[in-house]
Amino acid sequence: MSILSYGFMQRALLAGILIASVCATLGVFLILRREAMIGHGLAHLTFAGVALGLLVHLWPMGTALLVAALSALGIVKLREKAGIYEDTAIGILSSIGMAAGVILVSLAGSFNVSLMSYLFGNILAIAPSELWSSLALASTVFVVIILFYQELLFTTFDSESAKVSGIRVKRLEAMLAALTAAAVVLGMKVVGLLLVAALLVIPSAAGLQMAGNFFQAIVLAIIIAVVSVLLGLFTSFYWNLPASGSIILFASLCFLGSLALRRLRAGLIRLCSGPDNSYKINEE
Repeated sequence: MSILSYGFMQRALLAGILIASVCATLGVFLILRREAMIGHGLAHLTFAGVALGLLVHLWPMGTALLVAALSALGIVKLREKAGIYEDTAIGILSSIGMAAGVILVSLAGSFNVSLMSYLFGNILAIAPSELWSSLALASTVFVVIILFYQELLFTTFDSESAKVSGIRVKRLEAMLAALTAAAVVLGMKVVGLLLVAALLVIPSAAGLQMAGNFFQAIVLAIIIAVVSVLLGLFTSFYWNLPASGSIILFASLCFLGSLALRRLRAGLIRLCSGPDNSYKINEE
C-alpha cells in the first residue's frame, strides 16, 4: 500500500473510481436500451473535439465535452428526423467526427505525446485540476440519474407506455445521450478514446449477467468497474504496463467470470430440478 503515498497515484485512484462508477451506471441503461454502441460513436466524435481544442489552443477536455454533447444530441435528432436506425446514425456521425479530427490535428500539427494521452489514456498523469473536473462532472451525472431514476427506468423497459403516461421520452433520451457524452469525456483520460466504449459496456454487461434485478445490476457493474480500475492501476505501477489496457483486460476477465458463474448457476438449478422439470430456466 506504499504506492498510495504518491500524489499522482492518489489522484489516479480517485479519478478512476469516480469515472468507472459513472460509466458502469450509464452502461446498464445503454445496454438494456440497445444503445451500447453510442459510446463508441461518441468516442470518435470526441476526438474531433480534442483536435479542435489543440488547433485553437483551448482546453481540449472542454472543447471535447462541448463537441461530444452536441454530437450526442445530433445522433438523437438524426435518428428522429431522418427515420434511420440509431446504429446507422452513429456510424455516419462517428465517421464524420474521426475524419474531421484527423484534419484538425494535421492543421494543428499536434501529433505528439499530448494527443496520444487522449487516444490511449494516461490516468497516472491526471492533474489536480482534471481530478476536480472529473469530480464535478461525475457528481452532475449521478445527481441527474438519481433525480430522474424512475423515469429513466420506465422508458428503458417500455418507452411507448412511458410516452402514453405523459413522460417526456424524447427529453429523457437526449439527457441520457448528453450524460453518456460526459462519461466518454471523463473516461478519455482513464482508458483513452480508443477504449472508453469498453469501460461503458463490459462492466455493465458483467453486472447484468449476475444480477437479479435492475438495481443489483447497477451495483454489481460499479463494483466490477471499480475493481478493474484498482487492479489495472496496481498492475501498471508494479509491472510497468499500460494502465488503460490493464483496466479493460481485468474488466473482460470479470465478464468471462460472470458468464461462467451464470452457466454454473443454471446447471445447478437444472440438476436440482430433477427429471420432473419443476423449475423452468430462462437461458436468454
